Amino acid sequence: MSSASAPTRILGDVDLINADLLPSSPEHRTWDWKAIAALWVGMVVCVPAYMLAAGMVSEGMSWSQAVGTILLANVIVLLPMLLIGHAGAKHGIPFPVLLRASFGTRGAKLPAVLRGLVACGWFGIQTWVGGAAIYTIANVVTGNGFVGSPLPLLGIDVGQTACFLLFWALHVVFIKYGTESIRWLELWAAPLLIVMCLALLGWAYIKADGFGAMLSAPSAFAEGGPKAGQFWSAFWPSLTAMVGFWATLALNIPDFTRFARSQRDQIIGQVLGLPLPMALLAFVGVAVTSATVVIYGEAIWDPVALTGRMGGFAVVIALLALLLATLTTNLAANVVAPANGFSNLAPGKISFKMGGYITAGIGIAIFPWKLLETTGAYIFTWLIGYSALLGPIAGIMLADYFVIRRTELDIAALFRHDGAYGYRGGWNPAAVIALIVGVLPNLPGFLKAAGFVAEVPAVFVSIYTYAWFVGLFVAGAIYLLLMRGSKI
Repeated sequence: MSSASAPTRILGDVDLINADLLPSSPEHRTWDWKAIAALWVGMVVCVPAYMLAAGMVSEGMSWSQAVGTILLANVIVLLPMLLIGHAGAKHGIPFPVLLRASFGTRGAKLPAVLRGLVACGWFGIQTWVGGAAIYTIANVVTGNGFVGSPLPLLGIDVGQTACFLLFWALHVVFIKYGTESIRWLELWAAPLLIVMCLALLGWAYIKADGFGAMLSAPSAFAEGGPKAGQFWSAFWPSLTAMVGFWATLALNIPDFTRFARSQRDQIIGQVLGLPLPMALLAFVGVAVTSATVVIYGEAIWDPVALTGRMGGFAVVIALLALLLATLTTNLAANVVAPANGFSNLAPGKISFKMGGYITAGIGIAIFPWKLLETTGAYIFTWLIGYSALLGPIAGIMLADYFVIRRTELDIAALFRHDGAYGYRGGWNPAAVIALIVGVLPNLPGFLKAAGFVAEVPAVFVSIYTYAWFVGLFVAGAIYLLLMRGSKI
């Protein structure tokens, strides 16, 4: 099934056009605000989001400071979500096609692939998490019957490999049936996921006779605490990291809003579906983990590990819910964007479906279990790192669509190299320069955070703390200056 049934009146160059990239037709704009809110709930409820507050609590924040930081970050990232989503709802075009207005008909492939590769990494990691849940269920039911010796090269046993491939194959089924099947899954899964989160919260409260000491523990930054007066030095990088968590979706949200019935539906759906569910899930994570200290004598942040400790039939129910949560997140957040991005590379040869298959293939090829073993400083390296890359792209898109274009696009020209967006050989130099300049201020801080260099001037460390914000505003401003100062 094609992700969009396109108007046949739009003709273009063969290397820019296929049925999946053309504007969605009126009969395919069926997503109301409930569907879009359900999409977000399905994406929000996942293992990484559940564990987000863990890093901040370990840094010394109280539970309320951690949850408040997550809520604020998602209110902030909601703004570019709504603004960039406007283009999808108004013009019916996906993310890679919208990029052509600013980067050029050929230049758009660069940011689309950069966004897609980040999603491929996440796809592999989330698929491994889901496979681990299946592996845990299988061992609970069989009394560790699937545990074996690690295989050569892979480093995981036969059972882990089989469970990973089984969960991977489930994704491939939904890829085969396109975005409408993903909408269907999200719509039905969202209420179930909310009920399961509340059930987990209730279980923890009853078993621990309250939530435990973690919720009553004061902030380490409070007066007299071990980190008194240091709150802001922890808050700003944490806020940037939390913004970075959904910075990817802030770019390719048109992939979904192109199916919205109206601007009102995309706005209400996103406002209801993102900030509060993220904050509530973070609270569930902190509260349940606080209760595990009382129940098991240790803090268990990983929900897969926690459900494995529960015992009995409850573990099967909990892990099935975890499996559903991972599937809904992975399909929406980490398949649609790279599928469209890869399709944009060679539209005549790569459909949305084929792009999804390529994504799934890369998800296996990266050996995600090895990636997780070696990736340290999750918040400060991975999340802030790619927010430093994606922030500039968002800044350029917003500046182009709202300031330069005033939300008006020549849709037919988006599919022709000789149209308004052909620029110079299909590349817009202003966008490429703005992207590079937007990334550069954050590069020294990233190299230090990732361990590639030992020291950089302190100013770059401070700049990197605000990586997404710096990249967005610098790139957006440079783009506007170059576009207004040239005759491109």
